[in-house]
Amino acid sequence: MSGEERFITAVKPLVDAIGGEMLPPDEAGPDDVVLAWEGTDAVAVRLPQLADSLDHILAAMERRMGMPLAELDRKAKQEIVRTLEARGAFAVRHGVETVASALGVSRFTVYNYLNREKGS
Repeated sequence: MSGEERFITAVKPLVDAIGGEMLPPDEAGPDDVVLAWEGTDAVAVRLPQLADSLDHILAAMERRMGMPLAELDRKAKQEIVRTLEARGAFAVRHGVETVASALGVSRFTVYNYLNREKGS
């Protein structure tokens, strides 16, 4: 395996974690990020739209928890909201609604979880 192939293999988990897509550098569009290795363009990364990133993050959290987020207890849901807030999930348009739906709670409940954190 060449150094470039090892580089691409090394960055793939990061690209997957953010919900990005890897493509050949010559197929990169103006909004894609081209990564170079030892002075040569190795791979282009197409970043997801912010809303898609939130869906990807929620799906990864479900996999990590081993169950749908809606089945978690209240304390675990509060922790999910804290984690998502730290990652900027609520800066995304409809972020609160998306998270509320994934957690099986109302928008009001998500706002309560957020406000509870600010009050403590």
